[in-house]
Amino acid sequence: MAFHRALILSLLLVAGMAQAQQATIAFGDMEQDTTQPVEVTADQLSVNNADGTAVFSGNVAVTQGDMTLSATEVRVTYGATPGQIDALVASGGVTITNLADKASAAEAVYTIDTGVVVMTGDVQLAQGSSTMRGQKLTINLKDGTGIMEGRVTTTFVPGGN
Repeated sequence: MAFHRALILSLLLVAGMAQAQQATIAFGDMEQDTTQPVEVTADQLSVNNADGTAVFSGNVAVTQGDMTLSATEVRVTYGATPGQIDALVASGGVTITNLADKASAAEAVYTIDTGVVVMTGDVQLAQGSSTMRGQKLTINLKDGTGIMEGRVTTTFVPGGN
């Protein structure tokens, strides 16, 4: 599969990029259509009209196409245009899945317009039986790529798909 080839390539790149402490990876094996509707489910929604904030809390799941983000809390960041959502800021056991790939971290910021998700804090990426750890993972959902940074550690099973 394409993402396994990209993972193997990234593993080879990791050895040569030890000084930079980052690795380029594939995420989700395909491009994500970031214009698809975003659905949010949660146990609770708190809206504060005075300061224009909205917070989803308790078993939050954000779904867009093949991508699902789950967390304890997701705060909505609004843009200059009324009703325009700029970003979703997730915290508390954040997990993002896209097809067979799964990434987890302490926090994540999903910027809707750009289709970029930045995950921080003890990031772990699982692709099949292979794993990668770092401190920051930037995923571009539009082209299905990512960059892991911050003392990157990779574990892979030789001969696997």
